[in-house]
Amino acid sequence: MEFDNDTDISDNEKTMLVEQQTSTKKKLLDSDSEGEDNVIESDVEFDVNDKCSQNREIDDEQIIHQTEEEEDTDSSNNDDTDLLPIEKANKKLKKKQKEEQKLAEEEMHDMTAQQYVFTFPTQEELTDVTNLKDIQQRIKDVVMVLSDFKRLRDKLMQIFSLDELLEFLEASEVQRPMTIRTNVLKTRRRDIAEVFIKWNVGVNLDPIGKWTKIGLVVYSSQVPMGATPEYLAGHYILQGASSFLPVMALDPKENERILDMCAAPGGKSSHIAALMKNTGVLFSNDVNEERIKAVVGNFHRLGIMNSVVCTYDGRKLPSVIKGFDRVLLDAPCTGTGVVSKDPSVKTNKDEVDIQRCCTLQRELLLAAIDCANARSESGGIIVYSTCSVLPEENEWVIDYALRKRDVKLIPTGLEFGTEGFTSYRQYRFHPSLKLTKRFYPHVHNMDGFFVAKLKKFSNIVHKNKAEEVSFD
Repeated sequence: MEFDNDTDISDNEKTMLVEQQTSTKKKLLDSDSEGEDNVIESDVEFDVNDKCSQNREIDDEQIIHQTEEEEDTDSSNNDDTDLLPIEKANKKLKKKQKEEQKLAEEEMHDMTAQQYVFTFPTQEELTDVTNLKDIQQRIKDVVMVLSDFKRLRDKLMQIFSLDELLEFLEASEVQRPMTIRTNVLKTRRRDIAEVFIKWNVGVNLDPIGKWTKIGLVVYSSQVPMGATPEYLAGHYILQGASSFLPVMALDPKENERILDMCAAPGGKSSHIAALMKNTGVLFSNDVNEERIKAVVGNFHRLGIMNSVVCTYDGRKLPSVIKGFDRVLLDAPCTGTGVVSKDPSVKTNKDEVDIQRCCTLQRELLLAAIDCANARSESGGIIVYSTCSVLPEENEWVIDYALRKRDVKLIPTGLEFGTEGFTSYRQYRFHPSLKLTKRFYPHVHNMDGFFVAKLKKFSNIVHKNKAEEVSFD
């Protein structure tokens, strides 16, 4: 049925056209859903003028709406390949809009739930670069500590509370800052600092603290601190901050006779000589002939000329020479205060090692007391120190010496540090042991150390044997 463009279409005719077009569309859809391959061609061709264009748009919207309703009721029976082009486009548009709306709702839900607040990273976070090998080594160290904790926990938990014990163990895994001691025989601390600043070689250092005027802490260095011209010239020596303390407690004077019973590698001995200003006589002794070579090398480099270097067993020294004004005994120990330097301490030391060290320490301390002169006008002083935190090697040894020799404890003169123990487990020590000083890595940021200062008031050696105490 054909119509001329100039022919006016009545309302009834328009209605008939719409119904016929809808019927044709429905036939097409029905034939597609039944899987028929043949294409149905319409017997009617529409050639409508501009007055019918609005009706065709309305018809398209109705068809799209009808198709969407059919898809909602039975979407599984309709495939994209079976839809008309206009239906395919509409379906894609609707699907895209639904996905965008769903993503927007999920994003809004996540933001509401998390309430994430952005913060700029700190400088430490930006510069912190973690090495996987370091993490692996750290895990191994922790496992190693935990594996030995069953054996060591009884001793350590008697010394520290649980919270402080965790801090001590954690601090013992961290290397202490590098420190250097100025050799006052050749230079001043200010001059060394000015030289490094003037050179601009990337050495970042500061004074250790108010308690010393000759120490510097090196935070970072782009050059080896043990190979600078100043080091080779003997202007300073690499020495831990805790090693300053025994010599400060000894308080050497000029023109005295002083004995360093266990001198190697020479850091404390050279400190003593510097405070003596190369006057008097300093006997630097060590039983190890190989280690004594380091003492000789340091003395030559630092310009020390008032020393006598010897290699006697310290326990036999009273039979060789006596009459010293002051004696320093930095006794060999288990090293439980310097785990950061020697991690093997955590696994290689047991109860037998502690008892062996304690026996040797008591013998050396009695020998050191016998070498001192109680009638010295300026001294009669004995300083005992260890790099251990165990009472068996510290307070226990001092308490033994108080019962065996005519000595008494006096203040160390150190401005900081923790008081020594007067009781440990079921044992009670002499009340004067509170005059001794303890130093911990987690409290004072230095190696664990113990310092005791004794004054001898009689040269009489008692023959009676002190009561032996078992550690069990």
